[in-house]
Amino acid sequence: MHDLFTAPPAHAIRVGIGGWVYAPWRNNFYPPGLVQRRELEYASRQLTAIEINGTYYGAQKPATYANWAAQTPEGFVFSAKAPQRIVQARALARTGAQVEDFVAGIASMGDRLGPLVWQFDVGSRLDRDDFARFLELLPARVGDRPLRHVLDVRVRAFVDAALLALARAHGMAMVYTDSPDYPSFADLTADFVYARLMRARSEVPTGYPADELDAWAARAREWARGGEPADLPSIEPDLRAPQRPREVFVFFIAAAKERNPHAAMALLQRLRG
Repeated sequence: MHDLFTAPPAHAIRVGIGGWVYAPWRNNFYPPGLVQRRELEYASRQLTAIEINGTYYGAQKPATYANWAAQTPEGFVFSAKAPQRIVQARALARTGAQVEDFVAGIASMGDRLGPLVWQFDVGSRLDRDDFARFLELLPARVGDRPLRHVLDVRVRAFVDAALLALARAHGMAMVYTDSPDYPSFADLTADFVYARLMRARSEVPTGYPADELDAWAARAREWARGGEPADLPSIEPDLRAPQRPREVFVFFIAAAKERNPHAAMALLQRLRG
């Protein structure tokens, strides 16, 4: 617990994990004796971002969001998955009231609020026109703060140049997912990058071998400079986004989840070196 109140500096590249309550992280990532109610406080001082998965299963009360934010240091941000009752709706374009309710509540996080992730699972039945109308419902601002949106579309048949064009038109990022289980493409469609790395191995203490972490540090820096890593897959390889500095979010998710905090810290160490 010696580093509990020493926060890492804010950076254009934020690195984190999914959630903060996970039993195998105790006496592993979390120090022995740390009480559960202080786990977020600790995690937010070792990492620079956390993706909230719990909001997918149900939105929280504004006071809960505000309490989470209050436990974190300046410069830290949360991303959050949108509730499944919205993204699994039969008619997405009719969810305006639910979208407004979710956004109004989570806005209680203030400057700790990062991107909102709209995840459409493999079995989703998506209609092009309905999806386009749905994106028009997602607000660009809440109060005086800009909002950033991320589209995580896992329906392979729906992921194409037309989807990328729609995302670009709205300034929304497409998730880059490093996993064989979901569509994996690194085309840039927004002024920020959102990557989910899902290949951690339990036999490696840092989840990823040193050479792979080095490679991800180089890719993250390339994104932050405004470039596009040449070794990542893309849908439109001949179409390059305007080269400009971008904020980058990298999350270690799923796979050997017990290793993800150490993978994130190892990547942060490289980025600060």
